[in-house]
Amino acid sequence: MEPTRDKDHSSRGANGALRAPDGALRAQNGASRRPRRTPKGRQVDPGALEEVRGLLGERSRRRDLLIEHLHLIQDAYGHLSAAHLAALAQEMKLALTEVYEVATFYAHFDVVKEGETPPPVVTVRVCDSLSCAMTGAERLLKELPERLGHAVRVVRAPCMGACDRAPVCAVGHVQVMGATIESVAAATAANPHAHAYVTPNAYEAYLAAGGYDLLKACLAGMRTRDEIIAAVGDAGLRGLGGAGFPTGRKWTLVRAEPAPRLMAVNADEGEPGTFKDRFYLERDPHRFIEGMLIAAWVVEAPETYIYIRDEYPEVRLMLAQEIAKVERSGLAQNTKLHLRRGAGAYICGEESAMIESIEGKRGLPRHRPPYVAQVGLFGRPTLEQNVETLFWVRDIVEKGAAWFTSHGRHDRKGFRSYSVSGRVNDPGVKLAPAGITARELIDEFCGGMQPGHSFKAYLPGGASGGILPAAMADLPLDFGMLEKYGCFVGSHAVVILSDKDDMKAVALNLVKFFEDESCGQCTPCRVGAEKAVKLMANGPWNAALLEELSATMRDASICGLGQAAPNPLLSVLKFFPEELTKPLGKW
Repeated sequence: MEPTRDKDHSSRGANGALRAPDGALRAQNGASRRPRRTPKGRQVDPGALEEVRGLLGERSRRRDLLIEHLHLIQDAYGHLSAAHLAALAQEMKLALTEVYEVATFYAHFDVVKEGETPPPVVTVRVCDSLSCAMTGAERLLKELPERLGHAVRVVRAPCMGACDRAPVCAVGHVQVMGATIESVAAATAANPHAHAYVTPNAYEAYLAAGGYDLLKACLAGMRTRDEIIAAVGDAGLRGLGGAGFPTGRKWTLVRAEPAPRLMAVNADEGEPGTFKDRFYLERDPHRFIEGMLIAAWVVEAPETYIYIRDEYPEVRLMLAQEIAKVERSGLAQNTKLHLRRGAGAYICGEESAMIESIEGKRGLPRHRPPYVAQVGLFGRPTLEQNVETLFWVRDIVEKGAAWFTSHGRHDRKGFRSYSVSGRVNDPGVKLAPAGITARELIDEFCGGMQPGHSFKAYLPGGASGGILPAAMADLPLDFGMLEKYGCFVGSHAVVILSDKDDMKAVALNLVKFFEDESCGQCTPCRVGAEKAVKLMANGPWNAALLEELSATMRDASICGLGQAAPNPLLSVLKFFPEELTKPLGKW
């Protein structure tokens, strides 16, 4: 008998069951189809699953460890294959889309889809940020591929935190300072691997010189929390990662929030021109660690997370060793320390984006309020601090606020660590009085300008801090002193420019950096930076259009990246109008 047809083009067999167009029978009583033989989605390769399980070993499969586990696979195989991502997703009980979106967000993860060719075993990253661009990065990018051959991948990379030794390349994760074609080729042939930095102030030396006495006094009840807060408050210690928020006030605000409270340390300095945190971590890591443990004690944080940028592998390995010594000694009894590794994302220097990354997610800044001090890491009130801020805690408490405030110039108080690079004879981290001027910094701390270079302009606060002409080099370099000129000191990254540098090229380099590093979450930043780069690179600058675009980015971007991205081009329009008619310069 010919089966009857229903409206959905199914048919009924002789027994009354529905037959779908593909011939499968569906029970008339609405019972579900036979279960699938395999789960939906990409099937997990048993071999890849065993490899992932072997790498993870006894490590926890918690969601917040996703980035750490991605690093394990990337380090072992040189890339993240589709099979390994699927296996990791199953092992961590996550959706593959969650794993994939995180892996593709960070620059240091190489995701290889099915059918694609994995990258070469060796990758050379060439820093093309301003200080390196001024010293030959473009030549390296042009000539290295031919010299190294197809077996080596050469790619552009943002600031690596070694601007005083520009140009810089990273062979794998090992940096080559003052890079040349020859030195990079030699390093590539040697296939180097990162080893723990050998600090001159390891745990034993620091302890012998009176280190951790203050922490011991705090833990023993010989010091009070209010006493420590008063000391850093009276000294005027501020957040030295860029925001400049008063430290004592921040500690008080966090302490007022309900327990449990957490702590997060920002060691992800990615601002072009900034390398002071690296300097202090390498030379005196335990002064920072002691300050961190005291801060965690003050706010009663049972857990502390240290987020360090992936460009500093030697420092990260050294910190892991030194922290282990402190933990074995019992000095970290008040808080459990977690060392977390970034993966190449400037945006994670923003405090809420860093917290998202610590939680194993994409580094997307959060909308505020609520602020991190109220709802931060894992939804708990969180004290977020910069490395250098914590570095000063011990000295301020032991020597007194008056000692710290007795230094300074031009009515400013305290010390500041200036990362100086560019056209000076002696670049580096300069510990100088707060409020020092750029001219004083060049003449007194940096040995003057390089031969054949005349001082023309300077960046007072890295890529986002704007550009000022040499005629304004007598302004104090400190918080709140430059904002009326459309600039700020931020993390105190000072890049000195000369008559050999074209201001339009400088601004274009900086805005390109923001274009590359935008997290893409908000349209004003994502699209605005891209449009700004095109307008700046192609033909004469349309000042009115660039100013309109800049206003939109400043007013509507979610976080400081998009809000500050137009600062370089606006500085050129304001302070260097005579250069707008000239062709775009090159280094």
